[in-house]
Amino acid sequence: MSRYLIINADDYGMCHSSNIAVEELFKKGGITSATIMAPCAWSVEAARFAAAHPEYAIGLHLTLTSEWKNYRWAPVSHGKVDSLIDGEGFMWHESDDFEKHADLAEVEAEICAQYDKLAKFGFKPSHFDNHMGSLYGIETGRFELLELTIKQCAVHGGMPFRFPTKFTDEQFSNTMLGIHVPKETVLGLLDKVKAGAEQAGVAVLDYLMPGDWNGPQAQSYGNFREYIFEKYRAFPDGIIETYIHPAVESDELKAISGSWERRVWEYRLFSDPKTLEFIDDIGIRLINYRDLKKMRFAD
Repeated sequence: MSRYLIINADDYGMCHSSNIAVEELFKKGGITSATIMAPCAWSVEAARFAAAHPEYAIGLHLTLTSEWKNYRWAPVSHGKVDSLIDGEGFMWHESDDFEKHADLAEVEAEICAQYDKLAKFGFKPSHFDNHMGSLYGIETGRFELLELTIKQCAVHGGMPFRFPTKFTDEQFSNTMLGIHVPKETVLGLLDKVKAGAEQAGVAVLDYLMPGDWNGPQAQSYGNFREYIFEKYRAFPDGIIETYIHPAVESDELKAISGSWERRVWEYRLFSDPKTLEFIDDIGIRLINYRDLKKMRFAD
């Protein structure tokens, strides 16, 4: 099998700096998909862009956590949300806190509310994924959250969902994936999710392979570039997603995140035509989530 790659820009709509970067990367071909954070302040601008540009595969970044210190957001749902908020009235900072407290009925209502909020602006998502992996249940073993999410993908028109059905040994040490349950538990889950997703008409991935910032790649843009190129060279055969969080440099971004420079590096790297040339040269074919759905459920 050949190597097919989705490059997804997460956190679209999180801030204006992210929106500028995502929209420019779509136009340059540096990304193939993106996902919008409905609870965030700039999500409406992103939804309007998506509605005006149906040629781009833009999905919904289901958001149940709010990780920053000073820039925070609350649930979209106007119903009961007690289990989804912390003592300050915002979504939980971390996925494990969300998983420990989440009431399934409130989670389901919030997923629907996030979808409905952006649908008002003509947004028709190409797929669903989830912010910080909170809906996978892998922080505490609450896999009923994942089952609920697959069900919601089916209910909302058979949305493809970011979930891998295969793992490499290297991935279990990737801190970006936030896996805190035993390896055997994860491997046992994969076949079950794959079968359930196929039955529900929900397309899923072979591999999910984000970058990791622990190492020399965090020390300079040049190191980061070489790290990404080496990582892509080693990708296995199959349908893979890698995700980035691009943003343009701005005072807004710097006020939000102490690691803002990483987002700027990602924007810079995937804006560079040489990156696309490299991907093509090593025989990787770029696709998006609409392509994934067609590939999984071809007549």
